[in-house]
Amino acid sequence: MSERESFEWSRPHPWHGVKVGPNPPELVHAFIEITPFDRVKYELDKHTGFLRVDRPQKTSSLPPNLYGFIPRTFCGERVAALLPGSLRGDGDPLDICIFSDRPISRAEVLLDARVVGGFPMIDGGEADDKIVAILENDAVWGNVRDISELPDAMVNRLRHYFANYKSLPGEKASVQIDAPYGVERAEQVVTAAMEDYRELHPE
Repeated sequence: MSERESFEWSRPHPWHGVKVGPNPPELVHAFIEITPFDRVKYELDKHTGFLRVDRPQKTSSLPPNLYGFIPRTFCGERVAALLPGSLRGDGDPLDICIFSDRPISRAEVLLDARVVGGFPMIDGGEADDKIVAILENDAVWGNVRDISELPDAMVNRLRHYFANYKSLPGEKASVQIDAPYGVERAEQVVTAAMEDYRELHPE
């Protein structure tokens, strides 16, 4: 058997087979599911680790930032406990949105992201926080350390997207999203999601 024939390769599962990041909860890995160019919502297939077409976007809104999740995190009881009014975590990896100066048009990539804040979001009674981060070593945003240092217009655009991306005219919104929180709270949410994951998948 040749060396080529004997070589076995398997791709790590992006949720379970990738580390949380180089220095969590400050610096984390992000697996990108959706880019600002996507008119279709893609979502991780939890069984296979591939991206699955979830649905075409119902509205004309396009995601203003890279959107994905932090590996080895889970929104469970600890994440829900940090968000008054939520009944439970949403049972998914922790969502993350990344600011980048240069447009990144490919999904299903990994990048290093520096956590700077987040949005407290409840969707159908479930805690569904959106962590906000900047691309590590980004030429424009690389020195940002807190969401308060980002332009209000960009933060408001991101909040508006999540408040409305599921709602069609005449429909009652199922999403409640409040004012952004800073880096300290965001790191608490990331830590809680890491602990929820470890309880669900003890190593």
